[in-house]
Amino acid sequence: MNEKAIRETMEELIRVAKRAFDRGLQTGTGGNISARVGSSDAVVIKPSGVGFIGCSPENLLVVSLDGKILKGSTKPSKDMPFHLGIYRVRPEVNGIVHVHSPWATAWAVLGEEIPLCTDQARTKFGRIPLVPSGPDGGKETPESVIEAFRNPQVLVATLQNHGAVAVGKSLLAAEELAELIEETAQIAMLVRLASRKA
Repeated sequence: MNEKAIRETMEELIRVAKRAFDRGLQTGTGGNISARVGSSDAVVIKPSGVGFIGCSPENLLVVSLDGKILKGSTKPSKDMPFHLGIYRVRPEVNGIVHVHSPWATAWAVLGEEIPLCTDQARTKFGRIPLVPSGPDGGKETPESVIEAFRNPQVLVATLQNHGAVAVGKSLLAAEELAELIEETAQIAMLVRLASRKA
């Protein structure tokens, strides 16, 4: 393993995770965030039970694309399989941000795709697919999330009753898209509420 590349990737993840926390995209220990180490098959990922603001070189995991832990002793997140699956099917993706941001999650709980009310959202996203819940209304399957992102034009998706996922050529690019999902979801909800009062 290239220790220098791993250290730099960890530092980037810590910075971007703090940005997401500061913008209110994720509280507590939920959500997940990961970044590919250079052009390798290694990924730095937040473990279970650690908040975005609590990420540190001591608790982050380094894993291979097949899920083998290469470095770290913390517990892997239940979301790790879909993160690794997206990296496997999308070699151009170098960062993934999964958050339970309130406005986007509200649309996901309603079981609706977020309406793209602004020109910016339509240009950036084209569409924000909604990944359905799993069998018997349980959590979505990793395979269903991976399948949604198999299309190289898909940069974002919401997970029914769960949250939002954004991918990017860099981790910062993915986080910025997660911010835009939340803004788009808030605008769409306000437009819906305003139209009902009119």
